[in-house]
Amino acid sequence: MDRLKDKVALITGGARGLGLKMAELFHAEGARVIINDLDLAAAQRAAEPMQGHAIAADVSDSAQVAAMFEEVGRYAGQLDILVNNAGIGGGENSPEEDEKMRLRLEAAERGEVMHNDAILEMTDQQWDRMIDVHMRGTFLCCREGIKQMLDLDTASIINIASVMGTFGRPGFVHYSAAKSGIMGFTRALAHEMASRNIRVNAIAPGWIETDMTAPLAQIRPTLEAQIPLGAFGKPEDIAWSAVYLASDEAKYMTGQVLSPNGGWYMSQ
Repeated sequence: MDRLKDKVALITGGARGLGLKMAELFHAEGARVIINDLDLAAAQRAAEPMQGHAIAADVSDSAQVAAMFEEVGRYAGQLDILVNNAGIGGGENSPEEDEKMRLRLEAAERGEVMHNDAILEMTDQQWDRMIDVHMRGTFLCCREGIKQMLDLDTASIINIASVMGTFGRPGFVHYSAAKSGIMGFTRALAHEMASRNIRVNAIAPGWIETDMTAPLAQIRPTLEAQIPLGAFGKPEDIAWSAVYLASDEAKYMTGQVLSPNGGWYMSQ
């Protein structure tokens, strides 16, 4: 309790999934929570039990991001913690595509080759939207959020990446590229902000039970067979990592990527 007492935290994409669980644990640890989402009503429903504040904004839109942080300033007067969690998934496949993925995974386990040419069918719009939400959104929120951190003794930025940005995955080149870019951005910004005592770290989750991974239900048993701990993680497995990085317990942590993934990375 009280690990984040009197801290103000903004979580983008905080109305559901990982963002909501992070907001709940931040609140339980004493933080004042501000929840961003595209859907204001959803953000308000999430914020209400925490006596928090809700703001609607598209993090890929520069003007909306600037307006969001102006509202943060008016509401709270400071920003101690920024979690760049807003994102979109690359796994909204049809049942046919899920079946193809399952067959590819099983073929790989047998040492066989099964081609995956998903990039040939990827549109400009799919690529651009993925990069805009993840990479551009993280950049825009950091640029505006840091302005409210400059006069603080210490502050923490946490960028949500993915184990796919470390390993990569066929069929998800746009998602893997965006998440890998976030990790490089995190390390560079950590160097840049060190003299300000603004710590910048990332979390790269593995397979976690959220609505974003729900479309993978058909191939979940195959994926879980690859995870040494034998199961998808829970949202709190990521949220507690965020609590740690946001707290003074991590005061000597910057430029780091924590990856709670049940050992999945080792099996690839």
